[in-house]
Amino acid sequence: MFFILSKILFFLLIPFWWIVILFVWMKLSKSAKVKKRLIALMIIIGIVFTNPLIYKTLVTQWQPTPTDFSANQKFETGILLGGLSGYDKNKRGYFSDNADRFIAAANLYHQGIIKKIIVSSGTGKLSQDETAESLFLREQLIKNGVQDSAIIIESRSRNTYENGIYSKQICDSLHLNPPFVLVTSAIHMKRSMSVFKKAGFDCIPYPCDYKVTPKKFNLLESIVPEIGLFRDWSFFIKEVVGLYVYKLTGKA
Repeated sequence: MFFILSKILFFLLIPFWWIVILFVWMKLSKSAKVKKRLIALMIIIGIVFTNPLIYKTLVTQWQPTPTDFSANQKFETGILLGGLSGYDKNKRGYFSDNADRFIAAANLYHQGIIKKIIVSSGTGKLSQDETAESLFLREQLIKNGVQDSAIIIESRSRNTYENGIYSKQICDSLHLNPPFVLVTSAIHMKRSMSVFKKAGFDCIPYPCDYKVTPKKFNLLESIVPEIGLFRDWSFFIKEVVGLYVYKLTGKA
């Protein structure tokens, strides 16, 4: 039930749909006063959620700083969270724009910083009829030169909470030694670390796939509206709301 409700909640967190709902409300309303207020609210939402400066400032504050390991730091296991690939209608796997997670985990392995990689990801589809993402990622890691014996698959999880629960079961059953290096997108790290600590993990965060990186201030880039930010905001809001929902429900 929580999984289904989370999918519904994510839909409601998309600013674009707020405007659609307000527009429909405006069309149905018979009050001129209400119509004016709804139009004003739609304009405000449009201005705020297409403004690059507001988005970049908040996301920069939310993202943790990068983790730098020295050459002599070694860990037994890294945990790679899914959400970086998918399958097409022909069931062919492909990487998404979160693929930096894959690169980061593979680099840690090839640099000798981690010896094993737990790939934690089932499928986030409501229908649950799609092949587990972790199976595709395992194939890609092997093609990248990671030894098959160094890859551990967790293919049941549907969300971050289940990533933590099922990964902990695997680590306990295999008697893997902490601390574990947790690899996921920087914007997703706060929620992930909170969930994994609640699950009993001793983790070191290794954020990657930064959605916003520090750059010199550019006035033009900061004030020109970007329609594409509607989509970006939905993922950021999902992380913020998701963290506090997990905390309220005892999952983080």
